[in-house]
Amino acid sequence: MRIDPQEVSSVLRSEIESFKEELITTGVGRVIQVGDGIARVYGLSDAMMGELLEFPGGVMGMAHNLEEDNVGCILLGSDQGIREGDEVRTTGRIIQVPVGEALLGRVVNALGQPLDDKGAVAAEESRPIETRAPGVVHRRPVSQPLQTGLKCIDAMTPIGRGQRELIIGDRQTGKTAIAVDAILNQKGLGVHCFYVAIGQKLSTVARVYDTLERAGAMDYTTIISATANDPAPEQYLAPYAGCSMGEYFRDSGRHALVIYDDLTKHAQAYRQLSLLLRRPPGREAFPGDIFYLHAHLLERAAKMDDSRGGGSLTALPIIETQEGDYSAYIPTNVISITDGQIYLESDLFFAGVRPAMNVGLSVSRVGGKAQTKAMKQVAGRLRLDLAYYQDLQAFAQFASELDKATQAQLARGERMVELLKQQQYQPMPMEEQVIVIFAGVNGYIDSLAVEDVKAFETGLLNRMREECPRILHRIKDSGELDEETETNLRQAIEDYKEKFRVES
Repeated sequence: MRIDPQEVSSVLRSEIESFKEELITTGVGRVIQVGDGIARVYGLSDAMMGELLEFPGGVMGMAHNLEEDNVGCILLGSDQGIREGDEVRTTGRIIQVPVGEALLGRVVNALGQPLDDKGAVAAEESRPIETRAPGVVHRRPVSQPLQTGLKCIDAMTPIGRGQRELIIGDRQTGKTAIAVDAILNQKGLGVHCFYVAIGQKLSTVARVYDTLERAGAMDYTTIISATANDPAPEQYLAPYAGCSMGEYFRDSGRHALVIYDDLTKHAQAYRQLSLLLRRPPGREAFPGDIFYLHAHLLERAAKMDDSRGGGSLTALPIIETQEGDYSAYIPTNVISITDGQIYLESDLFFAGVRPAMNVGLSVSRVGGKAQTKAMKQVAGRLRLDLAYYQDLQAFAQFASELDKATQAQLARGERMVELLKQQQYQPMPMEEQVIVIFAGVNGYIDSLAVEDVKAFETGLLNRMREECPRILHRIKDSGELDEETETNLRQAIEDYKEKFRVES
């Protein structure tokens, strides 16, 4: 075989001309201190804030404190195999989590790694956990309702898509139950849900998963779990991971709901990390940037304008108070950030009023803009009437000295409270809520005994489903209560009440 020298030289010349050397630089440092999930590294002057660092044994860390002579790192794994003098390398990558449809139905940790037995998460895309919140010009006012399925909330403190509504109360007052009901009620409504468990017991997370699985809600839900058994870094990162997963759907023109359960434990985890990193403590030993921490997270919830797809991310943060003290540091911080709060009261809970919402202290700053027209029509004065009733209760012991109008107000209030009670994990469609509240505010339950109110409600709804489905469909489809529908509804309620009285 004859070799042509000219051909060889031309090939070599073209290869040399096309050769480009890509210089890849990697910062290398040394561990100077390690312990309690924190490592200090010397020699990484080029490390970025939030950059992933590689430690021996495959353990990753996140650069968190960029000091003059060392870098404070949060370890995302066990520190048992790391020793002083070990080599640490930069990766050039900011910490990210997988996002997309592949996460629906899964239980993952704060880094998006699976905790269930369904194999690896086959996500095609990932996002940084820290992103900038959308600007004002790219947002739209909140106008679409996000129904929770709970009568008292949808009627008096409505939540809209893109809103940030705080759920606040003492431990064991039903905060998580409200959040789970909100998830259950999104079935078939095109809202993708993310439940972020921060510092919860593993049994609590398992119970939430079991409830959602049995109801078929895991098809559109992702659980991000950073339980009390997990290290503080994971509890700190979990809400940001859940928010980034929800933002994927918001930015693709769809709707998402993210629940942070709860931000009190998130703040405590961040306080632990900050004190270990020797950041200056402030009030209640929390670092000075604790307000920014939660504001930066919750500002990412938004209703986007049509030029950005019109998607939304709704946030339901949960805060646990101590003995009803909602004037403490973290509760007041989050109250000032959010668009309203649902305040749950222990006394109401133990009195059997569930959800145990205090009407006077609960508020939605979006108000009727996040309600359907039908709900606004029937629930217009409900909030004021119940707040007035709760004030009058203080004088109930002197009922013999009260005038008839006040006694009638107390009697109706007592029955309306009974009517608004709702079983756990049993959300109610909007059209059925409208019918129940319509019957209450128009006096159809005033003559009933208090113990008969729930039976009347159940029987009325069964009758409406079986004999008057047209009224339900009309309210659902139109979203309002027109004159003809109202007339038919009044007649149906009166007919049922007469039948109920005879049967009783």
